[in-house]
Amino acid sequence: MSNSVLPKDDLNQAVTSQGRVAQDLPAGGLAPERFDWQEVWYPVSYIEDLDKSQLTRFTLLEQDIVLWWDKNEQTWRAFVDKCPHRLAPLSEGRINESGQLECPYHGWAFLGTGECSRIPQQGEEGKAEISGRACATILATTVRQGLLFVYPGQVENAPHTKVPIVDPLEEDPNGWICLNTFRDLPYDALTLMENVLDASHIPYTHHRTVGNRANVAPVELEVVESGKWGFKGTWAEGPRKGTLGRQDTTFIAPGLMWHDLTSKQYGRTLTVVYATPIRKGECRLFARFPFKFSSKLPGLFIKLTPRWYSHLGQNSVLEDDQIFLHYQERYLEQLGGSANFTKAFYLPTKADVFVFQLRFWVNQYSADPFEGKTLPPALPKEVLLDRYHSHTKKCASCRTALTNLQRLRMGVAVVSALVWGLLPLLVLIQNQTSLITVTISTLAALTGALIWFGLGNLERQFYQGREVPPRNLPEKNQKNFRQNQ
Repeated sequence: MSNSVLPKDDLNQAVTSQGRVAQDLPAGGLAPERFDWQEVWYPVSYIEDLDKSQLTRFTLLEQDIVLWWDKNEQTWRAFVDKCPHRLAPLSEGRINESGQLECPYHGWAFLGTGECSRIPQQGEEGKAEISGRACATILATTVRQGLLFVYPGQVENAPHTKVPIVDPLEEDPNGWICLNTFRDLPYDALTLMENVLDASHIPYTHHRTVGNRANVAPVELEVVESGKWGFKGTWAEGPRKGTLGRQDTTFIAPGLMWHDLTSKQYGRTLTVVYATPIRKGECRLFARFPFKFSSKLPGLFIKLTPRWYSHLGQNSVLEDDQIFLHYQERYLEQLGGSANFTKAFYLPTKADVFVFQLRFWVNQYSADPFEGKTLPPALPKEVLLDRYHSHTKKCASCRTALTNLQRLRMGVAVVSALVWGLLPLLVLIQNQTSLITVTISTLAALTGALIWFGLGNLERQFYQGREVPPRNLPEKNQKNFRQNQ
């Protein structure tokens, strides 16, 4: 973190004062036996979910930051969310008419470089704004593959540290059809990484959403290379009892992984997950599902599906394991955490090779992002299944869809009430009104009521997940569950 000015362009490389291209630094710092979570680029938001006219608050590694659009330099900025004057959160302020970030408390204004440009309370001769103490603390930012990344470490290291992007997407950026979602999850970034690296849980945990118990088979995983940077592995047989072909897995430390699967039936599919650490026991997930289909029809269907509708289904998948992961990491902590994982976990099969490798990496490079911290008390189930605060209000698509849905529901209620209210009048003058007219009016009112209740059920899905996961529902309830999704 610093008050120095950052370049606007790609921050993967920087030019030294002698004009040579500076050598890239490894993520996690230079220490060979320690991984520093501060010296890493983290995604904090999809660009499409940010509003250029508003300030957005986020917490990264327990540090509150504010994200905002610097219209003067046409770039996204990230400041530590504290005004240097009296430590008021800048995220409660605004972007003023000059395109500068203005503190809500006393109106101090800041340029995108962090420099203070105005202190309204000082006299004409005052120059307090030129002091370094008047500057806001800035963090490096860059935009890659539709995501805003922030670098919480030393700002001078940011241009030299590689941004963790998905290499196959970079090689052919226009050749993929991609579904994206995100959610703030009530468990650690490492717990999330452990979960998504484990392909063997899908048939059981996600039975009837994206998995099927009938597809369970022995899983033989193999790590083919590893280091401080992460590891790569392969599953030679692949999912669904080998019917889809080999699946390769890449883990880029500390918080990116993807599975890469190519099959004759479906084409090439990636499952990409970023885990951005918020604080102990909380992270933000960014999930991406890029496809290269063997036919055009599935891609057309995906393009026509509203983003918000996809998010409802994806939230349901995330909730399949949300509750037990929240408790699992607490049980692990009670047994000594990652440092004692070989005793806390019993990992007898090759299905757990990637889980073992991840925990081994944590221990080998002292890579606990919140060393010495303990998890907060467990949350009740209704909080764990909250969708509104963990996703909806932060997602531009879902937030807008919810507002439009509520307006539509209100309109349906008003129209239905008017039609229903006119029925007695029609009955009174039935000698001049046909039975068909009365019947149609009655059906219209009843239809409106059914639509109103149906929209209410859809509205609830923006607020809360299902208490009983699909895998635990009786068979007779499956049809109703699919209709409600």
